[in-house]
Amino acid sequence: MPKYVIERNMPGAGALSPDDLAVISERSCRALEEIGSQIQWVESFVTADKVYSVYIARDQRLIREHAYLSGFPADTINEVKAVIDPSTARDARRAEEHDVSKESGIY
Repeated sequence: MPKYVIERNMPGAGALSPDDLAVISERSCRALEEIGSQIQWVESFVTADKVYSVYIARDQRLIREHAYLSGFPADTINEVKAVIDPSTARDARRAEEHDVSKESGIY
């Protein structure tokens, strides 16, 4: 299933208490249970005025349904096309080194 990043404009999100965040999390989980197994919340990142959430879902419609049921905005929904991290560069260097070794006859 596709993975999505959702941007939620939530002024003051960074000032929410741990208890507030727990209540929000519970609301989200209840909405997910209502929708079913075709959507999964992976994690969210809270910044000063926005929350960025990562979901795995069959389609964007389910993410919008979750936003409606939970009462949270889903201002921008973007499908993830690739995931990179520091290992991406290391793997590319190793592949390049391997190719150079093959060309020079060194294995």
